[in-house]
Order: sequence, then C-alpha cells, then structure tokens
Amino acid sequence: MAKPLAGLFTVFLPLSFFTIGGGQAIIAEVQRQSVTVHHWMTNSEFAELFAVSRMAPGPGSLYITLIGWDVAGPAGAVVATVAIFGPSLVLTYIIARIWSPHGKARWQRSLEAGLRPVAAGMVLASVYVLLMSLNGGWWARGIALSSTAALLATRVHPFLVLAAGSLAFLGISHFIPG
Repeated sequence: MAKPLAGLFTVFLPLSFFTIGGGQAIIAEVQRQSVTVHHWMTNSEFAELFAVSRMAPGPGSLYITLIGWDVAGPAGAVVATVAIFGPSLVLTYIIARIWSPHGKARWQRSLEAGLRPVAAGMVLASVYVLLMSLNGGWWARGIALSSTAALLATRVHPFLVLAAGSLAFLGISHFIPG
C-alpha cells in the first residue's frame, strides 16, 4: 500500500503548482500520468471518474481525489487530495500576501496578461484529452462539440443541451452500428 501512496503523492504534488486557471488546466497531464505512465486505469475509467467528479459539488480537482480512491482506497484519496491542494493552498496564501499591497501595478497586469494564454492552452489540452477519452467514438465527440457550441452561441439551459445530447447519442447508437 505504501508504494501506490508514494506514487500518488509524487505525481500530484508537482502538478499542484501547475493548476494555473484551475484544476481543469492539468487534466491532460493527470490523464497521462494515470493512464499512460502509471497504468492506474484506462482512458475510459479516467473519463468516467472525471464525469462523476463533475456531477458532484465541490472543487474542479475532485477527480484527483477519486483517482486516489481508485488507486489506494481512502488513504489514497487523502494522499492525492493533500498532494494536489496543499502546496497550491500555501503558495496562494503567500502570493496573496505579496500581491495585495501593490494594487494593480504594471508588473502585475503584465504577469496576469502573460499567464492568460498559458492557462487557456492548458485548458484546451485538457479538452482534447477528454474528447479523445470518450466512449462512443466520433459520434460522441461530435455531440460533445455541438453541445459546447450550442452553449456558447445561445442562452439555452445547460440541462436542455445535456438532454438533447443524450437523446442524440442514444438515437445514433441505436440506429447506426458501431
């Protein structure tokens, strides 16, 4: 049990420092570490854990707690959670203490502007990884992209888009084989 716990800690501790833009920014690397490097799970299992975490209330990085649970039970959940949230919590506190007195200094605005594309790129890489992990092939990916476009282009309620996407996938999977 100690080896999986050490593995979880050594994977998630450094990733804690790369959560620029939130926990979604590191999905691609978490998936790579969990599926390709450590073989803790398959792509499908990763996508399922991620989906479950998105349905639950709480932080966006909850999927890491679920990975820890899947790998090493309750102790794994605790180790993964502490490893991903602990360092960034301490770093955020320290930076906030340094950042606040300077208001909106020019160097702060420049740093924030420089980090925006980094965060956006990391989130886009995560979107790509999640799309490629979907069960259902290109039909599922097309429905996911269409749903995203509908949410961005209209004011339709997300639950309606979710229901329409589900019905579309069920219809396609029923009438069009494999």
